[in-house]
Amino acid sequence: MKVVAVAIVAQAVWAMARNLCTDAARISIMAVAACIALLLPNALGQLSVIAAAGLVGMLAFKPDAAHAHESLPLRVSRRTGACLLLLFAGLLIGLPILAASFPHGAIADISSFFRAGSLVFGGGHVVLPLLQSEVVPSGLVDNDTFLAGYGAAQAMPGPLFTFAAFLGASMNSSPSGWAGGLICLLAIFAPSFLLVGGAIPFWDGLRGNARMQAALAGINAGVVGLLLAALYQPVWTSAIRQPSDFAMAILALVALVFWKWPSWLVVLSLGAAGGAIGVMGQG
Repeated sequence: MKVVAVAIVAQAVWAMARNLCTDAARISIMAVAACIALLLPNALGQLSVIAAAGLVGMLAFKPDAAHAHESLPLRVSRRTGACLLLLFAGLLIGLPILAASFPHGAIADISSFFRAGSLVFGGGHVVLPLLQSEVVPSGLVDNDTFLAGYGAAQAMPGPLFTFAAFLGASMNSSPSGWAGGLICLLAIFAPSFLLVGGAIPFWDGLRGNARMQAALAGINAGVVGLLLAALYQPVWTSAIRQPSDFAMAILALVALVFWKWPSWLVVLSLGAAGGAIGVMGQG
């Protein structure tokens, strides 16, 4: 399962780079972002990358002419939106303070997964280093279980954030099982609902701003760099330990990119192949 994660993240890096890093400037942002993320493998590093990439994009890219957009069909008042954004900020700041008083148990888990869900920009794969830094060093989940669960999550329908349910259920401390899985799942999704609901009243103005579009181009390139860094650490360094691991990763990548196999089929096929290799090795 861990080897499958290498292929899946590599495919995501390749696909995003082709779409979002289309010139030398964007490729440069991607490369620098990856280097910073590897040197600062924490939430602060990711936030710094996103902020710096947005600033560089705003300064370096010529803003496109603003285009007219249809207004979103959803209606949320500015007061409600502001309240949701304030609630998000309050939880992001307050939960770690509360968790410091209760370092073990549900409060600490909610704080960790809420923070991971809050600081991710650019897709589920980018959450890997954040989640790993929250649960692996503390011993809540060992690294092999972490990557094996990530690989298995690729075979499941739905967004990758549901991986949080696996982590919550697999924890070595209470709450775990179905209760831990539900708590962690709700905690990692909560920031998305608060941010989306809070941003809706202001979204039309933001997406029509040419400078914001230029900044977003830089941020998108930076996110590819974050994903490239995640491909190396924690995915590659934990999964590729011998030539057979690399060989299986190559086959998985070819199956995903060129044979167009769905992720679940690659997971099942490599799982069966790995089991067969293990049996032959014992024999």
